Amino acid sequence: MTEAVSVARLASRLLSRRDVEFMLYEWLDSEALAKRPRFADHSRETFTAALDTAEQIASELFAPHNKLGDQREPQFDGERVSVIPEIKRALDAFSAAGLMAAGQDYALGGMQLPLTVEKAITAYFTAANMATSSYAFLTIGNANTLLKCASTAQVEHFVRPMLEGRWFGTMCLSEPQAGSSLSDISTRAERDGEHQFRLAGNKMWISAGEHELAENIVHLVLAKIPGPDGNLVPGVKGISLFIVPKFLENGERNDIALAGLNHKMGNRGTTNCLLNFGEGKHRPQGRAGAIGFLVGREGQGLVNMFHMMNEARIGVGLCAAVLGYTGYLHALDYARERPQGRHPAAKDPSSPQLPIIAHTDVRRMLLAQKAYAEGALGLCLYSARLVDDEHTGESPELRQRAGRLLEFLTPIAKSWPAQWGLEANNLAIQVHGGYGYTRDYNVEQFYRDNRLNQIHEGTHGIHGLDLLGRKAVIHDGALLTTVAEEIRATVLTARASGEGQLVSHAAALEAAWRRVEEVTGALYAAPDLNQTLANATVYLEAVGHVVVAWIWLQQAIAAVARLPEDDNFRRGKLQACRYFYQWELPKVQPQLDLLAALDTTALDMRDAWF
Repeated sequence: MTEAVSVARLASRLLSRRDVEFMLYEWLDSEALAKRPRFADHSRETFTAALDTAEQIASELFAPHNKLGDQREPQFDGERVSVIPEIKRALDAFSAAGLMAAGQDYALGGMQLPLTVEKAITAYFTAANMATSSYAFLTIGNANTLLKCASTAQVEHFVRPMLEGRWFGTMCLSEPQAGSSLSDISTRAERDGEHQFRLAGNKMWISAGEHELAENIVHLVLAKIPGPDGNLVPGVKGISLFIVPKFLENGERNDIALAGLNHKMGNRGTTNCLLNFGEGKHRPQGRAGAIGFLVGREGQGLVNMFHMMNEARIGVGLCAAVLGYTGYLHALDYARERPQGRHPAAKDPSSPQLPIIAHTDVRRMLLAQKAYAEGALGLCLYSARLVDDEHTGESPELRQRAGRLLEFLTPIAKSWPAQWGLEANNLAIQVHGGYGYTRDYNVEQFYRDNRLNQIHEGTHGIHGLDLLGRKAVIHDGALLTTVAEEIRATVLTARASGEGQLVSHAAALEAAWRRVEEVTGALYAAPDLNQTLANATVYLEAVGHVVVAWIWLQQAIAAVARLPEDDNFRRGKLQACRYFYQWELPKVQPQLDLLAALDTTALDMRDAWF
């Protein structure tokens, strides 16, 4: 196999370019975004050129070392961290192509691409190499946070080098004793003059926290400023956000020390660190304490960091979706090439073996993967389109509506792909059989890498509590009402199509959503909030499945609108939609019945009974 053919095959197994373009242009109508002032210099041609660049760099420089980065994970010798050289070459090419600033203003050296297109670009890199791409996308998230809440001087000094790819960025939230419970962080920020602070504390699980891939690392750190009595303010109100660079403006090393690297199940190519701030190993300006600069106002740290966290949650969902997607494409290739077994009716043992895709159960597993992966990718790109509408919509009403939809969908856009993208990877291993369980094939790594996505940026349970405990009821239920209106509009469009299959799906979707509304009301009729929230994760899973059924119906409507008789792609879309409605949506009913019963089995369990 020639190198060109090999790279082309790598590209074909990352994502389906036909599907990406279907979602962008035929379903989400991204071309219409070019009519808005911010994107007026763009067109389908410029969007496609950006996708071409992403596909090429991802295929040629990111995908080839994905397995090597997994096998030769970062090493720390007590002084320096080393990673394989292919990582830097790939990231340098990413930056040189201007992709670090793809969505930014022209004034910042950006391309002003819509987020919908930017996320499609992101999809190629995360499908190719989750670990290497993490360095870039953490930096982009860091820069976006500072652009929202930092001073002009801070943007000029810290953001520009990140958008140029010379400096990289992280976010430092968790501590060894405080993961999801950020109110319990204990990192201190003592005043050190008018504009700077000295930080001391420990931060855990810091992805890309130490390396030599860039000239500097800009850490965004949550810490608490002591009150007049010298004590830290309890709760989240005392948390502030600080810029803490690895190197200071004069080139001096800041007081940040790597205590060790965490050894992970997957995503091994990204350094994951325990960082000690202010332990005195390095003493900038002659004394201990990591020098940091306050971002925004005191006590607003969590609010400011959530700019990055909400963006990151859609990014996590996208990562989970595309890892499921690339695993599906690898399994599809394998199933078409692997001969094994014969048709059940075949009596002659000497007759030729069939490729395993001819066996019904293999087709079932592939169809499930297709439904999960394309549904999850669709959900993430739809969410990105909502961000574009929220920021650049033609009217205040459109912007408000998009914001409400996005707020409700964000915990689902993170958690549903994380759960079902992983299941797609599980099925990809199953399609490969024993080979899938070996490191000779890529699908076992996809599973290990993807398992992280159910944990970081908020666990499954945290997002369940957010969806049921907050998103379903805030603003007097306005978010839930807005989603309901959009779902019913899709139902009407499906009925108007006159396609029997779509009409049937529309009826099933309408009934499922009506049941969601009823169950949500029943949950909030409970006298005890603990009882309401006891099964919040089941609520997240059930509502998520209904939402993805809605996403699938939207895709099916777009497919039917241009369906020639010989279009296998569109017929595949309709079949995957049919699968979701026949095999997946019915799973929701028992979950909703359980929720409506206000079951307290888990709530009533006691520690001593385990």
